[in-house]
Amino acid sequence: MKTEILYQPSYSVTRVTLDPHEQVRVEGGAMISMDPHISVETNASGGFLRSIKRAAFGGESFFMTTFAGDETGGELMLAPSLPGDMAVFELNNHELKVQSGSFVAAAMGIEVDTQWGGARTFFGGEGLFMLRCVGTGSLIVSSYGAIHHVPLAAGQTYTVDTGHLVAFTQTIGFNVRRIAGWKSTLFSGEGLVVDLTGPGDAYIQTRSQDAFLSWLIPQLPDRSN
Repeated sequence: MKTEILYQPSYSVTRVTLDPHEQVRVEGGAMISMDPHISVETNASGGFLRSIKRAAFGGESFFMTTFAGDETGGELMLAPSLPGDMAVFELNNHELKVQSGSFVAAAMGIEVDTQWGGARTFFGGEGLFMLRCVGTGSLIVSSYGAIHHVPLAAGQTYTVDTGHLVAFTQTIGFNVRRIAGWKSTLFSGEGLVVDLTGPGDAYIQTRSQDAFLSWLIPQLPDRSN
């Protein structure tokens, strides 16, 4: 599978080129176009119960779509729902923890797991849930806004608002906690931050969907009047 990201960083799309008979799993609604050499199959990826957990707790679609190339291969274009950047991680029997809303697609050799024990620590007012993506192959993620890479040395700690977290490598330790401050004043509730401890690599997004919705919703017209 070959990937190419176009139109970075504001309105990114990823062009995926499949080898003959190669397959890729894609989050529902992420496909924007494909050529005639691609076939499509929609199913409850990983089984019915795992798909229920992913949809209920991971913020992902209940169904994932499998795209496959024919005997000549094929090409498709993928994009997230929100404007922003995209990134491709090449995993080699490695693990990456990904914010549920940032998952776009994965090679068939990558398992997307919502059952790992650390996921429950991310529950909170901002509804963040992390997916455990482990295996070998290409993993495509997205962000709201641009993606900022933060390399962490051994023992180095870095604090991130959970609404801005995209992904981090398996070697990073983490602790989720509540923080009072300007969010409590503006949004009438405590926010969540995560303290990341290196070594490893973290990836954050420059905009927060939750913050945008908190600004947008009060601006909408009141239909009850």
